[in-house]
Amino acid sequence: PYTTLFRSPDRSTMAVRQTTAGRVMRMLDAWSGAEKKEGTEAVGSGIDRYNDMHDGNVEGRNEGYAELVNTYYNLATDFYEWGWGQSFHFADKLPAESFQASIARHEYYLALKLGLKESDRVLDCGCGIGGPLRNIGKFTGASVIGVTLNQYQVDRGNALCKKAGLDKCKLVKADFHKMPFEDNSFDHCYSIEACCHSPDRRDVYREIMRVLKPGGTFVSYEWCLTDKHDPKCEAHLYSKKMIEEGDGLPDIIHTKVCDDALKEIGMQMISSRDCALDPNPGGEPWWVILTPSWFNLFRLQFTVLGYYVMNLVLTLMEMIRLAPKGSGKVREMLRRGQVGLTIGGQLGTFTPMYFVHASKPAQE
Repeated sequence: PYTTLFRSPDRSTMAVRQTTAGRVMRMLDAWSGAEKKEGTEAVGSGIDRYNDMHDGNVEGRNEGYAELVNTYYNLATDFYEWGWGQSFHFADKLPAESFQASIARHEYYLALKLGLKESDRVLDCGCGIGGPLRNIGKFTGASVIGVTLNQYQVDRGNALCKKAGLDKCKLVKADFHKMPFEDNSFDHCYSIEACCHSPDRRDVYREIMRVLKPGGTFVSYEWCLTDKHDPKCEAHLYSKKMIEEGDGLPDIIHTKVCDDALKEIGMQMISSRDCALDPNPGGEPWWVILTPSWFNLFRLQFTVLGYYVMNLVLTLMEMIRLAPKGSGKVREMLRRGQVGLTIGGQLGTFTPMYFVHASKPAQE
């Protein structure tokens, strides 16, 4: 099964499929108040509070990372699911590969590296609404437990797990710096573009190591600055700042920090590399999906005309109260992230897929 699905995953392999119409109805349901988000009835005040946090310094964002991340995902979760899908991460595209197939392949690669079995108990550290959790759970038959700081994501994710009939998969509200699990309770752990929300990689890696069984393995795709990032270059600093503001991050670290952090806490490094640099002739780098195009429906929104139309639509929807006040500001927040990510990807100064693979020593 690994060979077949890993080589050519398609939409049928996704645990819960969503049509475009279904996504639009989901967004309208959320906006209309059919589901109340914890503490976020006022989107306008939430986005203003979020922007205030990013107007401060890095130290302040690091200290308040829990509020920063929770506020960000209260605001962004519905936009992500509507526009991107249930798996909140990037992937490069192979030649002739669809976007959803590339997302699934990116997730299955982690399952392959972990060698998951049906009897395994697996942790998804920073799971969002659990798109990867459900795909990996369906793919491997393993029990997959996801943690996220955001209660709205927990509720939405568990509803989707029930819809998919995945009794062995569930989401739990928890800070990944202090998880409510016993020592040595998971066979393996993976994380997909989530540990970047931590102000201290050593601390979150240490907590992952605590809950792993001796000999258990950890794999992750990390958001990082690369060797090409020059802290004295204005364009590089602008890209970094826009990514942090648009994606709820305290501070972006260099790839070397991830390797060093794992080694310092006592994990045994197996391998690490920037997957964005893997050869992919004829394919598309991860950042192309964020660039303007008149010939791609999703990328049309990033054109000048698309940007104008989207802003106009959201403004009108806010005026007639079909969308909550502040929705336009939330989209502008996400646009800053899109700009920063595109620049960082094109310059090669940033990667969302620095792959780390480590194991907990078999004997402590």
